[in-house]
Amino acid sequence: MNTRKLKTLLDTWTLRINTPAFIENDPVRFPRRYRRKKDIEIAAFLSAAIAWGRRDLILRSAEKMFFMMGKSPYNFIMEGAWKRSGGRGSSIHRTFFEDDFEYYCRGLNFCYTQYGDLEDLFAEGLGGGGMFESIRLFRETMALGNSGGEGKPLYSKHVSNPGSSSACKRINLALRWLVRKDGIIDPGIWKRISPASLYIPLDLHVGRTARQLGLLERKSNDRRAVEELTEKLREFSPEDPVRYDFALFGIGIAHSGGR
Repeated sequence: MNTRKLKTLLDTWTLRINTPAFIENDPVRFPRRYRRKKDIEIAAFLSAAIAWGRRDLILRSAEKMFFMMGKSPYNFIMEGAWKRSGGRGSSIHRTFFEDDFEYYCRGLNFCYTQYGDLEDLFAEGLGGGGMFESIRLFRETMALGNSGGEGKPLYSKHVSNPGSSSACKRINLALRWLVRKDGIIDPGIWKRISPASLYIPLDLHVGRTARQLGLLERKSNDRRAVEELTEKLREFSPEDPVRYDFALFGIGIAHSGGR
């Protein structure tokens, strides 16, 4: 398929999928429930943190998690309502347990204490070396917060490490929600970060579809594959390459029956 036809295909599928009807059956519906910026940010990162597996189960798990947090996830976190004593706790979503939820809450509490705003944290990292540097700074701040703010950082497998060649799919998904500003699906509440700096949220299905279309040559779904695919998508939309996440999702659904 030549470049012109491929761009037409991607644009067509993006318009088909990127509609308000998509919201109800996607985890993006959770950050869209809130009006306050900090509630939206927290809902985005927590929803994305459990965004793997069957979509109906993701939505059910997220409903349970946000019900527990009440009307304001930000208040819940900053007031320490997440604290409990001992034990791993029950599963919130597959291998994401109550102690993993506490890790996020404790880490986010520290992020807000240190930076005042998650957008400021990511903007600082972006200025130091791009979006993967922002993700690294987020991971380090979360880890430091879980060490009590001093001593050896405590890391979690649920906060991806870009230094280990991770695709950082779930964090890139949260960033897509927070940064893209087309006013349809993604809330796009952050103003200091351009959609041009985003990277594709790469999972198994997006990777497979991208390879079938000739957009991606790398076999592993890792950071290098994310960078390769995003650079290719920038050729079609340099100002907003991640808009084509919708197209890759839709084409994948059409060919495989599920994501």
